[in-house]
Amino acid sequence: MTKRQDAVVTAARALIGVRFRPQGRDPATGLDCVGVALLALDPTSGAAQARGDYPQRGGDAAAVIAAIDRPSLARIPVAEAHAGALLLMEVGPGQMHLAIKTREGFVHADAALRRVVETPGRPPWPPIAAWRIHEENS
Repeated sequence: MTKRQDAVVTAARALIGVRFRPQGRDPATGLDCVGVALLALDPTSGAAQARGDYPQRGGDAAAVIAAIDRPSLARIPVAEAHAGALLLMEVGPGQMHLAIKTREGFVHADAALRRVVETPGRPPWPPIAAWRIHEENS
């Protein structure tokens, strides 16, 4: 694991315990899975400035993938996702969820538990896409 991938995991774990809030971008008031991903991938990015007006259901996977694709991230096969990778999972029809993969499991904003948690093991939802930080950004 590169230093940057380790930093992503460390940043994600620093958010554990933050309360869940739909479309939340600030740890002081709550985060959703997008807020967790933004802050883990780039803690200084200003996650509060990211869009928070997307629907909770009825999303299009291709549109979500296109929105995530950016120069700082390399899209990788899901099978090659290691600690520090961003996972996009299909929770239900038209409902996607983001998480940061760790060696032990994954960090995500859990709506049922109402907080950010690290869940051990494999995600219960099928991953449909994965990204890692570009090596030149490590």
